[in-house]
Amino acid sequence: INYHMKIGLYFGSFNPIHIGHLIIADTLHDRTDLDQVWFVVSPQNPLKKRQSLIHEFDRLRMVELAIEDNYQFKASDVEFSMPKPSYTIDTLAYLTDQYPQHQFCLFLGSDNLTQLKRWKNYQTILDNYEIFVYPRPGEANSFEHPNIKLIDAPLLDISATFIRKSILAGKSVKYLLPDGVADYIKDKKLYL
Repeated sequence: INYHMKIGLYFGSFNPIHIGHLIIADTLHDRTDLDQVWFVVSPQNPLKKRQSLIHEFDRLRMVELAIEDNYQFKASDVEFSMPKPSYTIDTLAYLTDQYPQHQFCLFLGSDNLTQLKRWKNYQTILDNYEIFVYPRPGEANSFEHPNIKLIDAPLLDISATFIRKSILAGKSVKYLLPDGVADYIKDKKLYL
């Protein structure tokens, strides 16, 4: 398909993807002029030994299961084959090169917005890409730029860490995960 689309990129480790991610993606899709939301799964950073971060293909599969009934959402493994660590600016450049017909923008939690000035080539990102910012608990936005758009989204304090700890402790995660994701975790005995 070659027509022009405006696509919001939602970067994350999605370890695992949970209803908080889906609510934010749906809210931002609904309250902006975006045609699609792409969930960009972050690969394993070889410099970091994070035992809690399960394999990137399992995390990608869970995103696919979580969004399979929504044609406006797409799972992307674009960063898996890129040099590590992956910088947002490089991923944006690569996607813009691969899909010149599309227009890409970024999703950012207000907590990450405060870190933006420390990003590689952050000024280039700011000048060339719209950034849709959703609120995060305890974070005020103090960043003024015409390309930064604050979106009124529910304030969700659901963390993947809480979910992983709950699974490990044998506690219920029933309403925190889409059913397909919960089943996948159970079948593959992840996070135990």
